[in-house]
Amino acid sequence: MTTPTPPAAWASLQGQYAGAVSRLAAYAIDLAVSSGLFTLALAAITYVVNLLTGRHVAWNKGSIIVAVAYAAWEFLYFAYSWAAGGKTFGMAILGIEVVRADGADLDPRRAVIRTLALPLSFLLFGLGFAGILLQREHRALHDLIAGTAVVYAWDARAARIRFLARQARVPRAVPGGQHPASSTERS
Repeated sequence: MTTPTPPAAWASLQGQYAGAVSRLAAYAIDLAVSSGLFTLALAAITYVVNLLTGRHVAWNKGSIIVAVAYAAWEFLYFAYSWAAGGKTFGMAILGIEVVRADGADLDPRRAVIRTLALPLSFLLFGLGFAGILLQREHRALHDLIAGTAVVYAWDARAARIRFLARQARVPRAVPGGQHPASSTERS
């Protein structure tokens, strides 16, 4: 049995530079997830303190302690995600990942540098992100500083082949009502 050749629409995007929309959507997802986790952590701390001491803790959003804790949490969220697997939760959903500029896997040192440089891209009204729209490699200022690039990591062609392979392994009924795996040749 031959498998039909997939149409051009199934062509792989894997390894191509990710565009601005994919990157922005992944960042929005990550910001929502990391902020939600931070809020849950504050609620858990409040609950435990209230349970142990009987005192209610109120977190002021303008407090320097909360701002520093939030900044540290965001740093850990992005740096650890990029160092551990080259992608954050939002990037994994959208099928993009951070790699070194030469295409190799991201090392922890570059992940930390990229995370530290990320706020620089927001300076001057987000001018550091202009490279995503203007450069062929779609690299922002923090990508240039860290020597990284964001690429598509989801291979549609490979996913389709895996799907077809799974379909080929599904046992099919044979005439006479016997399951193919249970039928044996009798001599």
